[in-house]
Amino acid sequence: MAINVLVTDDSGVMRSMIIKSMKMCGMQLGAVYQAANGQEGLEQLDGNWIDLVLVDINMPVMNGEEMIQRMKAEAATADIPVIVISTEGSQTRIDRLEQLGVHFIHKPFTPEKLHEVVAATMGTGAFDE
Repeated sequence: MAINVLVTDDSGVMRSMIIKSMKMCGMQLGAVYQAANGQEGLEQLDGNWIDLVLVDINMPVMNGEEMIQRMKAEAATADIPVIVISTEGSQTRIDRLEQLGVHFIHKPFTPEKLHEVVAATMGTGAFDE
């Protein structure tokens, strides 16, 4: 089952690395959308069918935490699975996000770690295995 993914990170290099890692770990990707901040991410969610959101926390314009809060407040996006990929070090902030049902991966990460968290979030049907 191919999944449509939104990768939201202010670093174009990091977005590319996340997408490459998804491919390396065998994810069956449909459309891959990108956004450089939370506001752009919400715009992508508004105009596209997205099955999984990967988002950084620390971004300009709108940070990832605000983007996630807005997603969870809207019926159309509240149930879309979210994985945070961030250097965030505040355990309080991480706990707050996890209470919203978000999974967390620390940067730097490995394709294996991404595979593990996506499998826990989406099930193994998201992979070619």
